[in-house]
Amino acid sequence: MSRITNGERIMIDGATGTEIERRGVPQLENAWNGGGALSDPDILRTVHEDYIREGAEIVISNTFATHRQALRAAGVEHDFDALNRRGIELAAEARERTDAPDVLVAGGISYWAWDGNWVTPAELSVSAGEQAAIMADAGADLIMLEMMVDIGRTMATLEAAQKTGLPVWVGYSCRADENGTMILLKGEPLADALDAIQNSNVPLVSIMHTIVEDIDPCLDVVQEHWSGLVGVYAHSARWENNVCIYDVTVSPDTYATHSKAWLKRGVQVIGSCCGLGVDHIHALKPLV
Repeated sequence: MSRITNGERIMIDGATGTEIERRGVPQLENAWNGGGALSDPDILRTVHEDYIREGAEIVISNTFATHRQALRAAGVEHDFDALNRRGIELAAEARERTDAPDVLVAGGISYWAWDGNWVTPAELSVSAGEQAAIMADAGADLIMLEMMVDIGRTMATLEAAQKTGLPVWVGYSCRADENGTMILLKGEPLADALDAIQNSNVPLVSIMHTIVEDIDPCLDVVQEHWSGLVGVYAHSARWENNVCIYDVTVSPDTYATHSKAWLKRGVQVIGSCCGLGVDHIHALKPLV
């Protein structure tokens, strides 16, 4: 954090869920690619290693889809502890195997509902706290909230994760409404979401899992409503039945060109999300 506040740029990793899927890891119904830590740990660890070798200084655990409600919908709630614990441990093992002790392991937490049954904020206060506690015990250095798509659930998840005592960064996923206003994926204005966490001890906000073309309009809102640090990790892909299809994915060079402009706007933590893999992080390295 001292390096960031002194103006340095920090590179995080690229997509993990779509990358292990691309390398053959099977999906869990209603829990996307969350099973990789147990079904294919070697592939998952190798993905983390590949990102670290390209210069990523923060790697995010493959736990985006391992919150309790998703695993319950997938019929594997009994693996809740194991998937979250191994998710952190495999990232830490990758750090050790690449001899990169300064790399940080971030525990990724979300509440996305693949089955359409959205967990309540009250339930999240319990389950997200349990998930974050497992990650902290397994050795996570910080918690990254990912695909936060509404204000109420974001606040419940944030407060629960902060009970670990670890730093918690917030990642919002956004789109433009019919008027061109940047909103969270479930419809509330991004401006309101940023205002909601102003006094919540959040060191950094990221715009993540948002299409490349919407990042600049989001940054317009961020610069007006957020005085803290800013990160970006966009996505570029499409899905058919939750399977990632790469035919519209931007090239590494194109992503680097966009990223260069975002960095000029003051973004200091940068990486990539779904559909954008190791080659895209390789292209970012000279910028960072």
